[in-house]
Amino acid sequence: MKSVKNLFSSENIRQTYTYLEYLALMDRMVAEKRTTGPKQSPALTEYTRLNQYRMRRLDKTVHLAQDLQQLAFQIEASQTWYVLTEAWCGDAAQSLPVIAKVAQFNPHITLTLLLRDEHPEIIDAYLTRGGKSIPKLIAVGADGAELFTWGPRPQALQEIVWAYKENPDRPYAELQEEIQRWYNTDKTESIQRELIGRLQGNIVQ
Repeated sequence: MKSVKNLFSSENIRQTYTYLEYLALMDRMVAEKRTTGPKQSPALTEYTRLNQYRMRRLDKTVHLAQDLQQLAFQIEASQTWYVLTEAWCGDAAQSLPVIAKVAQFNPHITLTLLLRDEHPEIIDAYLTRGGKSIPKLIAVGADGAELFTWGPRPQALQEIVWAYKENPDRPYAELQEEIQRWYNTDKTESIQRELIGRLQGNIVQ
């Protein structure tokens, strides 16, 4: 396991959020009709409003698979789950409620949310095919070792996004609709299955 202790040092980390603090930030962004990050636009503001609604809904409706609950319970050593995110990110809105529920099952897991654009050194270390795609989950042990990573989206959906990028003539709005249909059909099953795989190979005791 590689050490990321220096990458996640106090010198590199600015503002951090718990999940509840992040939800409060989302509420504030919606109330103020803006979003996180330096770029502001009506479209990003609307994405933020939709994401707030989706996260609140998923908080109420997501049920974790029994296998995922059991694996979370088995963790016996402290670890921090850092997630790079932004309020306008639709994929983050679909995955954060699941990640938060897993973390809530075990006090040894500390979930820490970081805004991507405030942490360029960290996102630059976790690029996806050269892009700063989010959300990105990085689990780090108490000794600073990287335990596992996940993101920015379930692999099956990632393949759809990559296929779109190879066809630049396709309207982006069409891809957005396909992504939302995919999430509605999947009902968080894929991210839960992938987190099960990560935890099975990286239980720290």
